[in-house]
Amino acid sequence: MENKKIWLSSPHMGENEYKYVTEAFDLNWIAPVGPHLNNFEKKLSEISDGKEVSALSSGTSAIHLALILLGVECGDEVLCSSFTFSASANPIVYQGAKPVFVDSELDTWNICPKYLEEAIINRLENNIKPKAIIVVHLYGMPAKMTEIITISKKYDIPIIEDAAEGLGSTYFGKPLGCLAEFGIYSFNGNKIITTSGGGALISSDKEKIKKSKFLSTQARDDFPHYEHSHIGFNYRLSNVSAAIGLGQLEVLQDRVNRRREIFDYYKRELSQIKEISFVEEIDGFYSNRWLSTILISKDSKVNREDVRLHLEKDNIEARPLWKPMHQQPIFKHCLSFGGDNSEYLFQYGLCLPSGSNMSDQDLNRIVKKIKEAFEN
Repeated sequence: MENKKIWLSSPHMGENEYKYVTEAFDLNWIAPVGPHLNNFEKKLSEISDGKEVSALSSGTSAIHLALILLGVECGDEVLCSSFTFSASANPIVYQGAKPVFVDSELDTWNICPKYLEEAIINRLENNIKPKAIIVVHLYGMPAKMTEIITISKKYDIPIIEDAAEGLGSTYFGKPLGCLAEFGIYSFNGNKIITTSGGGALISSDKEKIKKSKFLSTQARDDFPHYEHSHIGFNYRLSNVSAAIGLGQLEVLQDRVNRRREIFDYYKRELSQIKEISFVEEIDGFYSNRWLSTILISKDSKVNREDVRLHLEKDNIEARPLWKPMHQQPIFKHCLSFGGDNSEYLFQYGLCLPSGSNMSDQDLNRIVKKIKEAFEN
């Protein structure tokens, strides 16, 4: 008999999600707006340093709207972390703009401040001023925001914080997504909490968030008939999805605590293997440990794929780290700045199962199989 599947990061439902969804059905609030959506945005604001919130259909749509609100247009350039998921960069192309990719540093695996400034200087020397910077907090680990914000202010280039993987993480006590002009969250099915599919745009600018809600509901002007003076989008989160989110928000810290426990377990059990290392928190950086990740040293006789395939044989899902955007076929023509850090991380890194609904027995099984891969 095949062993039970252990997923990389599966949805983890609590006790109240069904209650809120049932309320939405009982009230017949199935349409894109309703009381659960309003309440979800209010609760998100409370955990996001009191920022204004627009709940949307995805984190991708949140980045897209942030770019629009920052005035990014066809032909503009936007600086973006290279070591990330394509959803961080795709919205740049939606606007007809050009991504310019920046390599990571190896302390947090996030965009490198040194390479970021080098990229800005290069573009200015070519008489092009980038319109925005997209910073990704990878796997829940905060980027070096003090240095990045200093650079942003020095050159007057606004930041979009892609905290799709960072809900529940903090930077010197401040929630990720709340440190710059715009922040975004994702509530995709594999994230630390989920609304099935969904996201949010965060800002202290009330008028910008008001406009994002207008644009995300097809930009319908205030007339009794359908009148449109702007191009709009079908980007609003539904009331039913928001009802799921209300229940999920109630257990957010529990989910963070469990994922941090999982990381600590892996570190404790696998650090005895000299070829394996982990990315550590810097003082003041607090990661939700959305996914626990390992690096396997380049001189190891057992490589990343050996471990991944050995786990796969036992019905355990693991995944390589993100393939850098500047190496993706669709972005091969784009400019990139930095060294080869993100390429190194992709080649030698692996994401381990990290779902907060995993049992201790699941964790024991995963660790046993990883140790087997090195022993064999």
